[in-house]
Amino acid sequence: MKHILLAACAVAILSGCGSQGKQADPTGNPFLSEYTTPFQVPPFDQIKMEHYKPAFLQGMEEQQKEIDAIVNNPEPATFQNTIAALDQSGALLRKVSTVFYGLKSANTNDEMDALSRELSPLQSKHSDDIALNEKLFARIKAVYENPGDLDKEQKKLLEETYKDFVRGGANLDAESQKKLRELNSEISMLQLTFGQNMQKETNAFQLIVDKEEDLAGLPQNLIASAAETAKEAGMEGKWIFTLHNPSVMPFLQYADNRDLREKIFKGYINRGNNGNEYDNKEVVRKLLKARLEKAKLMGYENYASFALEVRMAKTPDAVYQLLDQIWTPTLSKAKEELADINAEIKKDGKTFTAEGWDWRYYADRAKKAKFDLDENQVRPYLKLENVRDGVFYVANKLYGITFAQLDNLPLPHPDAQAFECKDKDGSHLGVLYMDFFPRASKKGGAWCGSYRSQTYKDGKKVAPVVTVVCNFTKPAAGQPALLSADEANTLFHEFGHALHNLFKDVHYYGVASVPRDFVELPSQIDEHWAFEPEVLNVYAKHYQTGEVIPAGLVEKMDKSGKYGQGFATTEYLAASLLDMDYHVLKEVPDDMDVVQFEAETLGKRGLLKQIPSRYRTTYFNHTMGGGYTAGYYSYIWAEVLDCDAYEAYKETGDIFNQEVAEKFRKYILTPGCIDDAMDMYVNFRGKEPGIDPLLKNRGLK
Repeated sequence: MKHILLAACAVAILSGCGSQGKQADPTGNPFLSEYTTPFQVPPFDQIKMEHYKPAFLQGMEEQQKEIDAIVNNPEPATFQNTIAALDQSGALLRKVSTVFYGLKSANTNDEMDALSRELSPLQSKHSDDIALNEKLFARIKAVYENPGDLDKEQKKLLEETYKDFVRGGANLDAESQKKLRELNSEISMLQLTFGQNMQKETNAFQLIVDKEEDLAGLPQNLIASAAETAKEAGMEGKWIFTLHNPSVMPFLQYADNRDLREKIFKGYINRGNNGNEYDNKEVVRKLLKARLEKAKLMGYENYASFALEVRMAKTPDAVYQLLDQIWTPTLSKAKEELADINAEIKKDGKTFTAEGWDWRYYADRAKKAKFDLDENQVRPYLKLENVRDGVFYVANKLYGITFAQLDNLPLPHPDAQAFECKDKDGSHLGVLYMDFFPRASKKGGAWCGSYRSQTYKDGKKVAPVVTVVCNFTKPAAGQPALLSADEANTLFHEFGHALHNLFKDVHYYGVASVPRDFVELPSQIDEHWAFEPEVLNVYAKHYQTGEVIPAGLVEKMDKSGKYGQGFATTEYLAASLLDMDYHVLKEVPDDMDVVQFEAETLGKRGLLKQIPSRYRTTYFNHTMGGGYTAGYYSYIWAEVLDCDAYEAYKETGDIFNQEVAEKFRKYILTPGCIDDAMDMYVNFRGKEPGIDPLLKNRGLK
């Protein structure tokens, strides 16, 4: 029940609400009284571990009382006393959930992990108690059949609420509902276990280097960071490389020592597949089995059909049609890149066959040979603070909004920064937190979340509190953080999600979230501005001299920008196909070997042995953690939209065209899901998107 109970830990855009209660709580629990902080942000500095569980329990209890009041209302069911009342219920539960799950992703600990496992069955039961409440559904159905005079947003909320209850099992018989409860609880716990195992496996691996000659080829900033990591681990004088992306990926790209590349590569691709207590193979098998059983219980032949029904794609066939269109030219491009790699190996006087741990290293050499570009030439111009300001600059040029750093706010972590966002008329739009560097307590990757989503309370708009969380290369003490081009692109991406959160203007939680395969449009279109020469001239300045990035270097970046898309697109499509192939299964054998399944399903499509799926099964948290289940294809689906949408700017000859930007804000970023996703896109663009802009953008056509 997406707007009734937050299962927020794997969701890219989280929901939240205002405060609960007016008076200070005598127990000192900050969740149980109104926040008195600036902008009523969560008082992170006051929240303690012992505050969460009582707030969760009280939140569930309060929401159940609110549901009972709706059910027992003697008045006939109406939109206001049933649908709106249900949508607004659970304020305290939303309040504590957004903080707990937001921090659990960004700064967890053993106590939080243990509490999340304790809460999982309680939350699952609470959600099912609402979704399967027969009297509540009867009132919802009564309004659905006789809606009365409703505006567009109210009609959409009614439709979504009714659909949620039907998909939540409201029409099932008592025995089937009992089974559904069991499956929901099992699925919730398995997804949680998968994510916790993955994080522990990632943190457990260390590549310890104690000989300086083994650092040959590595850029100085990576060496310094590895030395800092070793020092923190009590191994001063050595260097530690980890499986966090800012460490493992540049190591694979630059390290001359092939044996060490192999060691860290195998550590990376075997997470969750080591036969230890954190092994995820059996977790995945049980999870696939439970999801399939749930889908069949709901009347679908497989889980993908159940999941896709409420997305833009609608059917598995539509997803495969898109992925298959791109797979063939992508694989062809990857084979061209492999030929370049083998040529570079021969130049080295070597005779071995390229393996997975050779790809990034020799592809980087091939790129340098073809375009005379070393990516480390770019880093000095991508100082983190400058890139951040470049992100703000683009938003200001497009929408007129501004960002001012705040020094008086409690922070979710000492590393985080806080900003106030103001609209072009000077009005408050929201608060933005940014948290950039990896730590053992933070999950991998990058994401945008929310500690309070935009809503209305007593007729007054409540502004959102948004957070952008990344895992960028952490600098050595006293040194600036210099980003790679990929990291700079990531910041633009996540900030696009932030804009979506900041600009959203809806009155109900139930119409706040867009379909999973639409949600990446606002983020991915923002990437298009990252390396436009006009934008680089503003923010890409040498961290020592202040010199603007040379035009010649920008030209090389542009010419080389599409090189490597064979690899990048192949590894992404492989993961998307793997996700779909698991979830179109109509049977899951009791003895299913998920590693063998992965090898066979990708092998039959001709996946090159040197390119593993971007996420292999046992660390594929996007799908096995629950956020993108039967949905990892969403990035490429949305890329069809974002490449076509960016053409709308380019066609005017002005990438900051105000008329186009205003339409994008109005029709894409503001309305939540009040309109259907394709209708929103057509309202903006005037037509449905085509695939050609995507193929051209990736250099596949």
